[in-house]
Amino acid sequence: MILVTGASGAIGARLTSRLEADGAHPVAAGRRPEELARLWPGLRIVHIDVLQPATLAPALHQVTTAYYLVHSMEPGVERFEETDHAAAASFARAAKRAGVERVVYLGGLGTDATGAMSPHLASRQEVGRVLASEGPPVVEFRAAMVVSAESASFRMLRDLVNRLPAMVVPRWVDTRSQPIAIDDVIEYLVAGASVSLERHHTVVEIGGSETITYREMLQAYAASQGTRRPIIGVPLLTPWLSSLWCGLTTSVPRELARPLIEGMSTEVIVRDRSATEFLPEVVPIGFDEAMARALHE
Repeated sequence: MILVTGASGAIGARLTSRLEADGAHPVAAGRRPEELARLWPGLRIVHIDVLQPATLAPALHQVTTAYYLVHSMEPGVERFEETDHAAAASFARAAKRAGVERVVYLGGLGTDATGAMSPHLASRQEVGRVLASEGPPVVEFRAAMVVSAESASFRMLRDLVNRLPAMVVPRWVDTRSQPIAIDDVIEYLVAGASVSLERHHTVVEIGGSETITYREMLQAYAASQGTRRPIIGVPLLTPWLSSLWCGLTTSVPRELARPLIEGMSTEVIVRDRSATEFLPEVVPIGFDEAMARALHE
């Protein structure tokens, strides 16, 4: 039995639909079960709130594989790092007690070798470590920007180009990244349920087929819309000012924009070949094709 937490989210919803189409009959779990029931009337729906331990045991009953797609980085949550840590620990312990055989988790790329990793990216990786230390074996996929119509990072990029004649941006505009199409993320997550577990905590770095800067992403999107936008990078634009600016000019709330912008100062690129070794059948596409699919949505 497969459980998908966060089934109403952008990635959780697609994963649930894909598993259902594959005949896996997943259990869709979330804080709003009535919404999930409308989306998948033929599936088993369970209420789960990872911060309410009483909801965990019933949801995890007889589950063998659990997808952990929960994130507290949303408007109204003051210290999402602490909330994410507590939620992951609670879920992992409950999963271990329930006899879950593996947890599949989607985290974030990045390296803290320089000590400069943003709180957002550091928290994503800390959640993976907590899940593994407190619970069953974990397959952790680490990704950069997920390119889809629902992605907050992609919406922010799109809105900046659509709404501004020119852009003054911090130095992160030239940071390298490896954005990945949401369809490829789903392929990896599906494969994560059956990949061989040689270690208790298996980390797989995943990314699109090309490395690209945020400046190049902005330019590529502008070109796809038949326009050009001057982009001026400045060294002294703080994350707070950047998030305030994005909150005023894009559809992404300032509280969500700030941690995303802080993360853009860190290179998020694939540094090992674990994805190719574990899952050679998944061949990610490049940014232009991923963007075209997202715009088609």
